[in-house]
Amino acid sequence: MPRQTARHGGGGAATGARARTGSHTALSGGISGPDALAPLIATVLDALSKGAKTRGGPLAPGRPEDAAAAVAEVFSTTTAATGDSPAALDRLTELLAHGSADPADPHCAAHLHCPPLAVAVAADLAVSALNPSQDSWDQAPAATVLESLLLRELAALVGYDADRAAGVLTSGGTESNLMGLMLARDRVMGAAAGRQIELTGVRRTLGTRPRILASAAAHFSVQRAAALLGLGEDAVLSVPVDHQHRMDTDALAAILDGCAERGELPIAVVATAGTTDTGAVDPLRACAALAAEHGAWLHVDAAYGGGALLSDRLAPLLDGLALADSVSLDWHKLGWQPAAAGVFLVRESETYASLARRAVYLNPADDEEAGYPSLLGLSLRTTRRADAFKMAVTLRTLGREGLGRLVDACHDLAVAGAAAVRQHPCLELHAEPVLTTFVFRYRPVDGDEKHGDDEHRSDEINAALRRRLLREGRAVVGRTELPGDGPGRVRLKLTLLNPHTTAEDVERLLAVVVAAGRAEEEAQAEAEAEVEEAW
Repeated sequence: MPRQTARHGGGGAATGARARTGSHTALSGGISGPDALAPLIATVLDALSKGAKTRGGPLAPGRPEDAAAAVAEVFSTTTAATGDSPAALDRLTELLAHGSADPADPHCAAHLHCPPLAVAVAADLAVSALNPSQDSWDQAPAATVLESLLLRELAALVGYDADRAAGVLTSGGTESNLMGLMLARDRVMGAAAGRQIELTGVRRTLGTRPRILASAAAHFSVQRAAALLGLGEDAVLSVPVDHQHRMDTDALAAILDGCAERGELPIAVVATAGTTDTGAVDPLRACAALAAEHGAWLHVDAAYGGGALLSDRLAPLLDGLALADSVSLDWHKLGWQPAAAGVFLVRESETYASLARRAVYLNPADDEEAGYPSLLGLSLRTTRRADAFKMAVTLRTLGREGLGRLVDACHDLAVAGAAAVRQHPCLELHAEPVLTTFVFRYRPVDGDEKHGDDEHRSDEINAALRRRLLREGRAVVGRTELPGDGPGRVRLKLTLLNPHTTAEDVERLLAVVVAAGRAEEEAQAEAEAEVEEAW
């Protein structure tokens, strides 16, 4: 875009003078904005470095009350500076860095919480400085076009016809899942009722009960979306999973047939491509066929597994994704973007109709007729950040091939870590990794007659060793529970999203887990001895 001479406001001499004096009221935009930002960015970078050094690991040691006291102390004693020194920025940024879990540390591997690429963070800074909002063209001319172009590329990556698909950037999988189920409700229930559900309301529709079918391993946001849409959480029917935690399609078929027998209306099947715990991918083609047979919308939650599309090795796992009516993706997982970087896509743009809105102060009809496009009717939000920019910069910097290498590196780590667990006498692997995560547990080494192979004790020790690691600041390890009832379900989880971590790093992390498990066994034995002595 050609450079233009500043004519008004933010680029004027007054703003330039304020920036040169280092005033705390300087703005980030206009011609002088970068000059005002430069010393502040230097302060932030220095504070980030200081905070990381004093933290010295994946997170600061201590209990929650220690962290709360430290934050309260700095917050309460940081006062407004009288001069130009950005003391609050310096102190609070150092506090944030010191008190954050650092996903760039090899021992921080609990969640789908990626260490973002530096180039993406730098791009995000540009968006923060310019502050475009995606709800009208005149607030974000370039970003409006850029988001549309990016979404065409992502639609093609999913396998959609980019000329027929539509989509929007979202805050993440929860918002995307809500949008998919909202469109499913409006489309399927509207067709059954013969009227626009979004206008007349769920209560006034046909007398059959709407149903959403999702696997037992699906994300909890499916139930939350059902509640928000007025269907109730109990509208969601849980479909059993197989031994690999994938949706059991025979069970799905039986439940769909049962809906028909009871006169219930299945409005959506939610398939998961990459479950949070194990990375399992539901059989997408079979789910699509069953949804189509029963007139239900197929939404695929690929917030995690969508990253497999970047990898030639893993992309076949998502065979059938293009058959979905809607898809959720999250590039702040296997895309290495700072949050938020969610994506929502629909296969056919006309299915978006119920979201269309016109606000005369944002997207008047005559503006659109004159060629000024609007993204307002594609989102649940009004004010919306230009999150597409950092993704566009990343894709143009690394390309699919470069990002695919990062995905493969993390998959290699998970495979190597699972192999190390299998070989360790104190660890038990739950299942082979599908994407970049694996689930396992520490097995207590005390096998005497008193304790035996007690599953209750295993649960207690695995839960406690994770808290010990947090308290000591040595590691951030995930915790989950396998489906079912009874003891013996607590598991630990490593989610490997740092492509610079090595297999040796993962082995060291597992050794730290084992050491913490043994320490918990010793602590438990001492506590039991004290109780016996007291008796």
